[in-house]
Amino acid sequence: MDAPREDESGALEPPEWLAPYLDYLASQRRAAPLTLENYRRDLQRLHALCDGRSPVDLTAHDIRRFVARLHGQGLGGRSIARVLSAWRGLYRWLIRHRRVLQVNPVEGVRAPKSPQRLPKALSPDQAQALLDAPGEEPLDVRDRAMFELFYSSGLRLAELAALDIGGGLDPVESMVTVRGKRNKMRTVPVGKPALAAVQAWLAERAAFVLAEGEAALFVTRSGGRMSPGAIRSRLAAWAQKCGLGVHVHPHMLRHSFASHLLQSSGDLRAVQELLGHASIRSTQVYTHLDFQHLAKVYDAAHPRAKRR
Repeated sequence: MDAPREDESGALEPPEWLAPYLDYLASQRRAAPLTLENYRRDLQRLHALCDGRSPVDLTAHDIRRFVARLHGQGLGGRSIARVLSAWRGLYRWLIRHRRVLQVNPVEGVRAPKSPQRLPKALSPDQAQALLDAPGEEPLDVRDRAMFELFYSSGLRLAELAALDIGGGLDPVESMVTVRGKRNKMRTVPVGKPALAAVQAWLAERAAFVLAEGEAALFVTRSGGRMSPGAIRSRLAAWAQKCGLGVHVHPHMLRHSFASHLLQSSGDLRAVQELLGHASIRSTQVYTHLDFQHLAKVYDAAHPRAKRR
């Protein structure tokens, strides 16, 4: 294991073990590009905190000290938990594949507790106002199709950006198949408004595609695949134009999909499957989103709810 080096600009060079480990995550664990970038950043934090020492020489006491330093720098509990997960994975790889140590110093180290932050969701009226906003320009037609799919099917940003024309979306069966986290495939329903919006965009798409064989369902003005960043930016601008008064990002539409579906159905397991959550605990957060809505249902439905 190597000590940190500085390049000519004074920046810390990455350690020699970083690239092989990231290659392992990409090839063997099939980690997504965004996940790999998060791992890179968190592992470079470890590299900097080592301050010239090899990770092989660190103990659990050192890791706890690093956690305290990160917390003191203002990093929250959830962020530190993600950092520890990246570090823990690195050490498991060093143990199994490099055989340079026998004990994982990160095992048993926990992040500081932080208050649970509930995901923000739009109200049904806000979602309707967003999706029914006027705009008949070709790029408006494209954007409405993207946002309808987000809300109709609960897609992740990367899943929507990766959709190809003629693949994934089945208008006959009203279903869309996407490749989610850990390369896991899932198929979810698509509502009629979303299908209609996509069909309207397909009628406009040919005018933008310049390169023969371009497979992307959603393309830019210049004919290339829409990047996640471009989609995020278009949604924020669209919401601002609608005057919703809140910052809307793609995951908020996914949260809104889950929250509204759970309110209507009460079926937590079904929502878990539609979202592609590996654990029911990830889905349970939506049961806490709208206590006011639940209270109204109780007052309206329970025979002993109203006080005399």
